Amino acid sequence: MKVLVLSEGNSIHTQRWCESLAKSGVEVLLFTLRIARTDWFDGRKVSVFSAGLDVQGSARLWCKARYLCAVVKIWQAIKTFKPDIVHAHYASSYGLLGALAGFHPYVVSVWGADVYEFPRTNWLAKQVIRFVFRRADYLLSTSHVMAREAARYTDKHFAITPFGVDLQRFSRVPGVEYDPNLIGTVKTLRPKYGIDVLIRAFALCVERNPARPLRLYIAGTGWQRGDLEQLAQELGVGDRVEFAGFIDNAKLPELYSRFLVSAFPSVEDSESFGVVAVEAGACECPVVTSDADGFTETVVNGETGLIVPKRDVEKTAEAIQYFLDHPEERERMGRAGRRRAEELYDWKENVGRMVSIYEKILRESGNRGEN
Repeated sequence: MKVLVLSEGNSIHTQRWCESLAKSGVEVLLFTLRIARTDWFDGRKVSVFSAGLDVQGSARLWCKARYLCAVVKIWQAIKTFKPDIVHAHYASSYGLLGALAGFHPYVVSVWGADVYEFPRTNWLAKQVIRFVFRRADYLLSTSHVMAREAARYTDKHFAITPFGVDLQRFSRVPGVEYDPNLIGTVKTLRPKYGIDVLIRAFALCVERNPARPLRLYIAGTGWQRGDLEQLAQELGVGDRVEFAGFIDNAKLPELYSRFLVSAFPSVEDSESFGVVAVEAGACECPVVTSDADGFTETVVNGETGLIVPKRDVEKTAEAIQYFLDHPEERERMGRAGRRRAEELYDWKENVGRMVSIYEKILRESGNRGEN
């Protein structure tokens, strides 16, 4: 089976899908508009076709004219690779390119902002998403909540393909004890993820627990780091907040095993799956999350973690305080988080489901190969 994947090559999500599909026996060619480095795919049985286009700022509708010339390059990739299926990830960009390329069977996966934010910018953007969905033969979503949001623009069915975790890699690390005074998060430092809300909530916890050496560990990079460091200083907790920068995926299980609780107070519903909450749960670390759409599906409130209203600093602080006051709940909710990950978000099963969908598509379509 040969699948031409249209997606952002610099994304860890794209990389995981392509690598895992290749390991499952799918011959994968990744078409990407631009990529910082292709050597990541070396030895992973994934071929890369980069259009070499700079698409910074292309989320704006008028900027999309910049890369429509990439459709010609997609035709070239189709001609040489001869795929059985074309699968685009992210409806408002690669989805549009795939729709214009005209190959069938054509699959589109929605990711988040492409259906939560882009269609709401203006009338024309909404028509772009409807056009992409009309052209697609099959539509996929990582969560039921995002599928319901995307259904605003089509009456077609969405198959659910969760973006789970490797349960062998993400598990509680033997011999690593959790720190009852350590709160942590792993997120890109952008306003969407509400790290400022977390820092303000943490400052309240410090104020309310003067005898405890509380610390906040923030793993991740992003342009907002300077502003967040300044905020921590202004709130008087600069010496208690560690900005760790980029942390390799292989080191995350040890971090989750050390945290009393992981906090993810995202402020936008385009947080449409919440894989970080699944990662933490798989490592038996409970979570405090906002009620952003994705977390309401991956987290069971009161069972695997606590869910609080978006942007609510006080409620976020109260949820963290609950674990400070009831450390025994870490064990109970942590075990529940692991069970939920095993039941719903085993990456091997998620990839197997994707492969099964591909096989079903080929049976139903007879590989039309229209272009």
